[in-house]
Amino acid sequence: MANILVVDDELGIRDLLSEILNDEGHNVELAENAAQAREVRLRMRPDLVLLDIWMPDTDGVTLLKEWSTGGLLNMPVIMMSGHATIDTAVDAIRIGAQAFLEKPITLQKLLKTVEQGLTREQVRQAAAAYQATQLPASSASPANVGSASNQDTVLQVSQTFDLDLPLRDARDAFEKAYFEFHLANEGGSMTRVADKTGLERTHLYRKLKQLGVDLTKGKRTGT
Repeated sequence: MANILVVDDELGIRDLLSEILNDEGHNVELAENAAQAREVRLRMRPDLVLLDIWMPDTDGVTLLKEWSTGGLLNMPVIMMSGHATIDTAVDAIRIGAQAFLEKPITLQKLLKTVEQGLTREQVRQAAAAYQATQLPASSASPANVGSASNQDTVLQVSQTFDLDLPLRDARDAFEKAYFEFHLANEGGSMTRVADKTGLERTHLYRKLKQLGVDLTKGKRTGT
């Protein structure tokens, strides 16, 4: 399901987390210190990192800050510690960590936090992918146009969402953008959109109608 990097200097914790996450279908890589974490992060490009704060060589907050300043914090990081203060946890979140787990970590808390981290990352990627289809042709350049199997798709965008809206309105705005992206990407095929988004077709139609999505917008000529 996901590539997860576990960084902890305690062998028992590494083995326990690895066993739990493997049972959930994830691919898990382990590192016992910051040096190993750096190497694995570059080789593996993890979807999520579980990072211990207290380690003997370089502590987790310092490593997190290193990734952040180096432009390498492009995956959700969940900090872990049994001795961290509130100030340390807040500092880690401020730097860019997505969540904090206090040891001993319960199974339910671990799985819930990992699921939330991966879901947020999927939402972020979906928003970025939608934005990538919205750039006007006049703004496209070799520097900001990527490769895609659909040559009709123009990449990159200046799409933003109004975060001052009430939560429900902001969520509807994002969902509408999300489904419009997939409709455009799949040429208006409801079958493929249903498959991509994991929704049953009847539910998908109802959702699109509720959001006011133009079902003809993504259809290509001749299809």
